[in-house]
Amino acid sequence: MGDKAKVYIVDDDQDMRQSMQWLLESVNLPVYVYESAEQFLSGFNENRPGCLLLDVHMPGMGGLRLLEYLHTSHPYLPVVIFTGYGDVEMAVSALKVGAFDFIEKTATPQLILERVQHAMEVGKSLHVQAIERARCKQLLDQLSQREHEILLKMIQGQSSKSIAIELGLSERTVEKHRKNVMDKTQARSVAELVRLFYVQVEDKEIKT
Repeated sequence: MGDKAKVYIVDDDQDMRQSMQWLLESVNLPVYVYESAEQFLSGFNENRPGCLLLDVHMPGMGGLRLLEYLHTSHPYLPVVIFTGYGDVEMAVSALKVGAFDFIEKTATPQLILERVQHAMEVGKSLHVQAIERARCKQLLDQLSQREHEILLKMIQGQSSKSIAIELGLSERTVEKHRKNVMDKTQARSVAELVRLFYVQVEDKEIKT
């Protein structure tokens, strides 16, 4: 995955896009600008960390619908709602559907920079976590149905003898499955296996 973080700006106001781009580039933040939600989605690189500065009032899909979509499909991208017509009700609505922050366009340049830079740091951290979750999922997906069954009992602390009795298998067969689980997941201990499993479980919970 690419590791160069970007600030994405989506706003149908050309002057606002340009002024925000100048402001953010003045502190050496790489910026991509889009005039609509649809244009952003067509050019968005989900493998690149960063954050999104998103206007609410736009033709077409609009900001809130884009926010809802990203919250489900790309939960690792912090979205900062940026509007000149914001009010408390809109802020609450945006936060409820996953906005990371809410800024009015009348905010001072310093405040905007602080909020965006904070969102960028969070975006980088989430990106690293996403890479690790993808790695864990890839490793666990290699397991057969029986090996996954054995895995669940291993992380519960059950011995090979206990697993063999419960599943009606020989202890030798269970030991072979345990070895396959450890080899395929590249885990060096049961504790590491537990961490790998729950990292993947957490990823599923984030996406639901």
